[in-house]
Amino acid sequence: VLNQNPTMKLDIRSHTDCRQTAKYNQVLSDKRAKSTINWLVKNGINANRLTGKGYGETQLVNDCGCEPTNESNCTEEQHQKNRRSEFIITSL
Repeated sequence: VLNQNPTMKLDIRSHTDCRQTAKYNQVLSDKRAKSTINWLVKNGINANRLTGKGYGETQLVNDCGCEPTNESNCTEEQHQKNRRSEFIITSL
């Protein structure tokens, strides 16, 4: 899609589930966003078309929060929904 739309710009937003500490999850999600950007650049996309940020566990898509104990009664499938990267088109 990026090759077919050479003026398209993306913001990559990576998220984690709530297991582990909030600090750990923030670092992990930042690494995920940067890794995604690096992969796209390695595969020919100009870096100036890409931004990214990790949000850790701050934007869960369901009620599977774990704070302050890092424990949750949610299923693995429910946690998986929170572990994601979103590709937001910021410019065409």
